[in-house]
Amino acid sequence: MLALITGMAMLTAAEIDQAEQKCLPPMPVPHANNAVAAGVMHSKIHLFSFAGLKSGKTWQDTSTEAYMFVEGRKGWERLPDLPVEEGRLAATAELVNERIYYFGGYTVAEDGSEKSTPENFEYNPYDRTYTRIPDMPVPTDDAVSFVYQNRYIYLVSGWHDVGNIRDVQVYDTLDKRWFKATDYPGTPVFGHAGGIVGNQFVIADGVAVVGKDENGRRKFDTVNEGWMGTIDPANPAKITYRRLPQLPGRGHYRMAGEGDVEGNRILFAGGTPTAYNYSGIGYDGTPATPKAHVFAWDFNEGNWVALEDKVTPTMDHRGLVRWQDDWLTIGGLYKGQRVSGAVSMMSGCK
Repeated sequence: MLALITGMAMLTAAEIDQAEQKCLPPMPVPHANNAVAAGVMHSKIHLFSFAGLKSGKTWQDTSTEAYMFVEGRKGWERLPDLPVEEGRLAATAELVNERIYYFGGYTVAEDGSEKSTPENFEYNPYDRTYTRIPDMPVPTDDAVSFVYQNRYIYLVSGWHDVGNIRDVQVYDTLDKRWFKATDYPGTPVFGHAGGIVGNQFVIADGVAVVGKDENGRRKFDTVNEGWMGTIDPANPAKITYRRLPQLPGRGHYRMAGEGDVEGNRILFAGGTPTAYNYSGIGYDGTPATPKAHVFAWDFNEGNWVALEDKVTPTMDHRGLVRWQDDWLTIGGLYKGQRVSGAVSMMSGCK
């Protein structure tokens, strides 16, 4: 301990600040399946979390809560709740021009029935207000979202009420309108992951309906697929797709994904090979186990590359976030299907 204290004393104030910021505090209330967004505002990284599932993991534990963390501060700040009556799961969020856009999700009733929701909101972090924006044409949850040209927010595939959809729905944050882009050609999925670099995005894995059991109930399983979409620079509604080489192993569900512009790649982390309901228990009754794997589609290599595992296995994510020289997830499900509010750095927090 003495050696540690002596070593710290030799650090400059700036180095100490950086060390403290390496290990970010957890959210005050654990949440999984929460919509996350991040970006730089006034020279500081801001992290946001909206809705999700609390620790009880029942229909009553769906959340409307929202939180913000600002680089340099000591803790998370509670924001006004989403202006909806029921909690939301599997929504998505993106930050564009200092506004956070929140989309969809689903509600869970006492009888277990689930309903995809059409409401979307623009959140102003300066006056702490939500403004309802046009409803999603096809109410969707568990979609992949990403931002193109700092204007268009794409929602790819996902779940609508009773089944998966191929729709690619695009919200124009400037004109405040929706339009439809070229359909996703892969297996329609929910809980997939992806990201964009330039005008090229990659979608991987997810869960699909794969038939029915002997009692006529739908069967769900993970899908092992990767697809690249190239957006026409002259027409954001036109996308050309190609199937990527087969991924190794089983497909994964609710990984964290994001485009890494500097690395010219799309990163994927965590998730699980088990298709599960929101509680973390598989549709077949098998408890889902989070994984620590990290891989990427590398545009320079033109192939998948395996990267060093993340320190902590996690799953049930709605996005991967860049933080200084690292990547992180906010909340999620940990070993034993435990809901956590932890901020998990890819390289760990020592």
